[in-house]
Amino acid sequence: MSCNWGTELWDQFDNLEKHTNWGIDFLERYTKFVKERADIELSYAKQIRSLSKKFHLKRSREDDSRFTWCVAFAATLQQLNDMAAQREDLADCLHTQIACDLTRYTQELKAERKTHFQDGRRAQQHIESSWKQLESSKRRFERDCKEAERAQHVSDRIDLDNKADGEKARQVAQQKQQAAEESRKEYVTSLNQFNQDQHQHYRTLVPVIYQRIQDMEERRIERIAEAMRSAAESERKVLPAASRCLDAMMDAAESIQPRKDTGHVVEVYKSGFDPPGDVEFEDYSANMRRSISESSYLDNRAEGRKHSRKLWPFLRKNKGSSVTDGSQLPPEQRRKKLLGRINSINQEIQKPADKRDALLKMREVYERSPQMGDARSLEPRLEEVKLNLQRLEEELRRNQVWLSEADGGLSDHGGRRQSGGLNNRSPASRESPDGSYTEDQAAEITFKSRSSEFDDDFDDEEPLPSIGTCKSLYPFQGQNEGTLSMVEGELLSVVEEDKGDGWTRVRRNLEEEGYVPTSYIKVFLDGSAKGTARFL
Repeated sequence: MSCNWGTELWDQFDNLEKHTNWGIDFLERYTKFVKERADIELSYAKQIRSLSKKFHLKRSREDDSRFTWCVAFAATLQQLNDMAAQREDLADCLHTQIACDLTRYTQELKAERKTHFQDGRRAQQHIESSWKQLESSKRRFERDCKEAERAQHVSDRIDLDNKADGEKARQVAQQKQQAAEESRKEYVTSLNQFNQDQHQHYRTLVPVIYQRIQDMEERRIERIAEAMRSAAESERKVLPAASRCLDAMMDAAESIQPRKDTGHVVEVYKSGFDPPGDVEFEDYSANMRRSISESSYLDNRAEGRKHSRKLWPFLRKNKGSSVTDGSQLPPEQRRKKLLGRINSINQEIQKPADKRDALLKMREVYERSPQMGDARSLEPRLEEVKLNLQRLEEELRRNQVWLSEADGGLSDHGGRRQSGGLNNRSPASRESPDGSYTEDQAAEITFKSRSSEFDDDFDDEEPLPSIGTCKSLYPFQGQNEGTLSMVEGELLSVVEEDKGDGWTRVRRNLEEEGYVPTSYIKVFLDGSAKGTARFL
């Protein structure tokens, strides 16, 4: 079957015009489709980025890098971000390389189509003009022939009756015949010209013009096919990167280790204390001479135990204490914190040490070659670096001492736990049962920072109201300013609760007031102070 528009569709000029116009409309629709597809991809990429940013952890936490599920989720969010970048590349390719190129081509195609159909209309107008001229010469020839025939009939009738009039009629008939002959020649000429024009129109002009239109249409279709291939190829280029992102997500999921994470929880929250021993029986029957306050204490004790019975005072949460040596922390956590601080200081020391070595070498060079610089100009910088190093080294030694104390305290505490219960403690012992109070040198330095606060507190003219009672479990000798000594079994009034630093403010006989270690006492708060009595 022939596919030549010039020979097969020679009489379908109007239909070809409609078809090519529909083809251009389709091209514009496809261009719009590509643009909207690019917009969708770009919007999807933005939403993915926004989602990744929304669920990305806002603050830096040490726990996030410690637990495998946190690391896996962070890796998943990063891969999502990378996938968003791939979708953005796809959207950019669809918009700039395909949609914009199709838009330019559409404008060129419209101009080319307009030129071809203008040529076709001119050829159509030419053949129609030639046909009109042929029709005009044909009608003229027909009219002249009829007039010549009528003139010949008139001449024949007059010639029989009157010779004079017959001669005149013959002359008129001859003129009409000559005119008819001229019309015939003109008609023949017009006919030949029309046939020639028609042959040229349908054999030469129309095939050439229609072939150009056909070529234009084939190029348009090929351009659409090329755009579709480019779009598919652009997305195919994204697939390997997207596949790698998905593989990375799978690897992140596979890297999650539940047992390792639960082990990290032990490392993070382990206090280092041993579980408490059995609570021994306290025989109150031997001493029946109880004071009124002691009787009320025992009643409150029975009521308080109904609400709560804390056997692990070392599990109490700290309330914002910021002691430098970490003594407010459980032994194990204090040890880990000090180790981390020592490692950080060692890393900080390395920088000024390298800087000091470089300055010393530079000073040696200046001393050997004075023309290169003045060695004395480096002294201020060297002095500054040395002072910084001394500060860091002093801080390192201080933390190392605290670490030694923490290691020693932990081992001593464990030994005491194994040797006896809570009540088997020597009166001379200088550490509280939960390890929160110690009377070593470091604790004294820490406690002295509060002495000014104690003085300010005791300068009040009106004493603070009592919020409960307490009973001492162990004797305590208050050697620092602001502390209050007590003997075992003594009843005192509670003025201020423990703020998280391991000390409770108490009062004796409305005159003596001071701080005692919280772990050395049992506290019973009044219902008016806390809404209900509770046992600490």
